[in-house]
Amino acid sequence: WKGMLDKGELRRTLAEYDTRLQYEIDMIKKMKYAGYFLIVWDFIRYARDQHIPVGPGRGSAAGSLVAYCMRITDVDPLHFDLYFERFLNPERVTLPDIDIDFCERRRGEVIQYVTQKYGRENVAQIITFGTMKAKAVVRDVGRVMEFPISEVDKVAKLIPATLDMTLDKAIEEVPALAELERKDERVRELLKVARRLEGMTRHASVHAAGVVIAPRPVVEFAPLYRSQKDEITTQWAMKEVERVGLLKMDFLGLSTLTLLDDAVKHIKETTGDEIDLDHLPLDDAKTYQLFSNGQTHGV
Repeated sequence: WKGMLDKGELRRTLAEYDTRLQYEIDMIKKMKYAGYFLIVWDFIRYARDQHIPVGPGRGSAAGSLVAYCMRITDVDPLHFDLYFERFLNPERVTLPDIDIDFCERRRGEVIQYVTQKYGRENVAQIITFGTMKAKAVVRDVGRVMEFPISEVDKVAKLIPATLDMTLDKAIEEVPALAELERKDERVRELLKVARRLEGMTRHASVHAAGVVIAPRPVVEFAPLYRSQKDEITTQWAMKEVERVGLLKMDFLGLSTLTLLDDAVKHIKETTGDEIDLDHLPLDDAKTYQLFSNGQTHGV
């Protein structure tokens, strides 16, 4: 409530904000979601206090007035007619998670803060499993079968580098690969073994963003894994972690925020101008001219 009154630039009547805020708070309590909101608010507040660039909020969370009042997001949902129900409603089976973007360079500081605040034993990063995809499985099998690198390369390069590509799909789409399989017995054997291994887990690594925060030591809820770099992660991947009811947070490192932060500092050093990214005008003619010209690379 205090956060709403602090905004000072509300674009609708106070009664509209009042009604919407009460409705959202009631829904958050009903869905037992208050703890999640408070934890997210806490580490975003810490990041802002430490001048770590934080994203303005995106996805369905931007539809929440509570999130706006707590400065979890920087978008007024009433002004832009955004729906709260897309974020949280009684019919939603799984609770939503708020994707939070941090400066890529300083994301680790926020994870460190959460670890210190909630206890080393209560916080862990989430594991992710790399699978043997079409190209990689051919190279791995070729190495084990002691194929010359040039031969394996020849086969691997014929497999298209598109998402969700499989060996069967590649043979169907690339006549040269189908012909190689038909004519060369060794390639046929290579692809036969590769097909059996395709899709299997190859290695474990740390999820790019996922962090688990538990009310007690994580080992009481899920097994843990220590990586070669000494990182502690859950032995279960993201979906399993959510299934047992653990709280998953997304701490995303976004290079765009790092770039913007560097640009603002550089402008101040060179011109003396101080740019406030939170209050950029939304009607800047030169910006729209860039969009009109189609110059949107990197935007």
